[in-house]
Amino acid sequence: MNKNILLIPRVEIHNANALSSPYTIGFPAMTAWLGVMHALERKLRNPDKAAYRYFEEHEYEDELDDVRFNTVAVVCHDIRLHTYRGENDFISSIVGTGNPLDKSGNRSSFIEEARCELTVSLLIEYDMDDSSNLAKAVAYLLHRGIKMAGGDVIRFRQPDRIKVTNESELKTLMGRVMPGHCLVERNDLMQTAMQEGMDAIDALLEYLKVNYSCTVADDEVAWSKGFRREKGWIVPIATGFHGISALGHAEQQRDQDTPHRFVESVVTLGEFIMPYRINDPDQILWHYHYDPEHQLYSCRTNKPYSESKEITHG
Repeated sequence: MNKNILLIPRVEIHNANALSSPYTIGFPAMTAWLGVMHALERKLRNPDKAAYRYFEEHEYEDELDDVRFNTVAVVCHDIRLHTYRGENDFISSIVGTGNPLDKSGNRSSFIEEARCELTVSLLIEYDMDDSSNLAKAVAYLLHRGIKMAGGDVIRFRQPDRIKVTNESELKTLMGRVMPGHCLVERNDLMQTAMQEGMDAIDALLEYLKVNYSCTVADDEVAWSKGFRREKGWIVPIATGFHGISALGHAEQQRDQDTPHRFVESVVTLGEFIMPYRINDPDQILWHYHYDPEHQLYSCRTNKPYSESKEITHG
């Protein structure tokens, strides 16, 4: 255990994208959080003119050239979906907008987008020779209006550099992001269900549905308490994309120098767990993974949570 962690605590995000895949609404996809990590690294290594002048003025522009962000963990403190449900409604509706008004003064047509208010903490594992000014540089970029999961950063607490070399330092770090819930991968549950003969969608629903049973005796019906197959806060999460076409070029593609392919979202199971349950930072740190054989562009944790020595739920 030897990690250099950049902690960005209590980031409040307005209008984050809650449509994590074509058929799931909730916490933003993991690709969004790795995208934040990637964007921060690129802006540090190749700042625009305004950022470069700021870094140069404070005499640390050169030390940012070798920064490398490797993995990222996200801890959710609060999430509020923009939904509405009337008094007699059975389901909730998405609260959307259609701005600006058209020439006749009517609201323009729009595609509904699920949005949410978020408060999260980010833990970014980095490599850097001299990182004394890293937290200040990141804070400057965040103040300049970098997007997170498609939303606007409203406020955040001062980033901090933390060295994690033993269990005691890990517990101290986890204590700084309490109360909250870390998102970990639980693809092992999907694999277990699919080995039992289920297809992917049935395997997903198997761990999300609430089961009830009833008994009938003397014309009275008694219902059992609802339960799920697996204890814990199990949720569907979007973790990447699966290629559905060969590499090639598309008309008017954004980058003419990079091969293009059509993809579909990859959705699996994840679990929100309290930080004090973590005994290895690799259980919550996510990285990019490319599998050319199966055309998979996915995000994975460094170490599956299911491999921990002790998994308990409260």
